[in-house]
Amino acid sequence: MSNVPTILIVPGLRDENAQHWQTLLETRLRAAGQRVISVAPMGRVDLACAPRVAAIERAAQFVEGPLVIVAHSGGVIMVAHWARQTRRRVLGALLATPPDFDLPLPGGYPTLNELRASGWLPVPRLPLPFPSTVAASHDDPLAGFDRVSELAAAWGSRLVDLGEVGHLNPASGYGEWPRAEALIEGLIEPRAAPAFSPSSAMVL
Repeated sequence: MSNVPTILIVPGLRDENAQHWQTLLETRLRAAGQRVISVAPMGRVDLACAPRVAAIERAAQFVEGPLVIVAHSGGVIMVAHWARQTRRRVLGALLATPPDFDLPLPGGYPTLNELRASGWLPVPRLPLPFPSTVAASHDDPLAGFDRVSELAAAWGSRLVDLGEVGHLNPASGYGEWPRAEALIEGLIEPRAAPAFSPSSAMVL
């Protein structure tokens, strides 16, 4: 069994998007020789949470050796649900801009009733069984910074302030996210994790 970590990418409620930072990150990691595997995006046609959680478990069990999870948006909530039922050990998880599913989302996104009927609610708030970093935005249309801070505290996660980056997706004007590698490295080598502040943690 190798001691080289494998990066598991967990997308949110989206379809395939070549310009999404997770897709671009996977390309960069593969080019650098990093082991990486992705859970396929499942879109929003079927909102059921359970199949998405099962897909994480299949991917995680497929990997041998240390595992680092990189989740975005609704994928973060999927990981929180998955963490309550898996026995798979995880080295660490980068959880970027989780949405606030406990409050109504903007138009065009699932309603509270849809999320509840699909098994997303209540959002797990128990401490995660592995080290984690939550990256939060001050102007995310899907979650207030204070609300995400509370969620990070409940999960026992380190909170990283990204400044004003919207939802950190193409709709917010972001594709590449160069900071992702540094945050991942901080999970793999905690002693090497830099001290982040709103100014130093801005997306470039």
